[in-house]
Amino acid sequence: MVQILLFDVVSPLWWLAMAMVGFKLVAFGDALTRREDAYRAADKKTKPFWLIILGLALGIDLLLGPSVFGPLALVGLVAAIVYMVDVRPALKQVTGGRKGGDSKRNMGPYGPW
Repeated sequence: MVQILLFDVVSPLWWLAMAMVGFKLVAFGDALTRREDAYRAADKKTKPFWLIILGLALGIDLLLGPSVFGPLALVGLVAAIVYMVDVRPALKQVTGGRKGGDSKRNMGPYGPW
C-alpha cells in the first residue's frame, strides 16, 4: 500500500494534476475577491457567472479526484486560463490593480505614495 501511494506522489502526472488544481483554486479565489461592479465596468460576464464556472471546475476536481486527461478537468482548466488571461487583467485595469476597497487609499497630494 505504501509503495502504491509513494508511486503516485513521485509521478509527474500527479504533480501536473496538483498544479492544475492549484491554478483553478487561485483563479476561483481571485474571482471571489473582486468587486461585482468591476465585472460590469470591464464589460465582462458577471461575477456570479465566473464564480459558478470556476467553482464547478474546482469542485469537479476535488470530488472526482484530480485528473490530467479527463475532459471535465481540461474544460475547467480552459475556463481558469480564460479568466486569468482575459478577465483578470481587465478587472485590474478597471479597479487600478486593487482587489477591492477604496481606490484612493495611499494617495498623497501629488499621487500615490
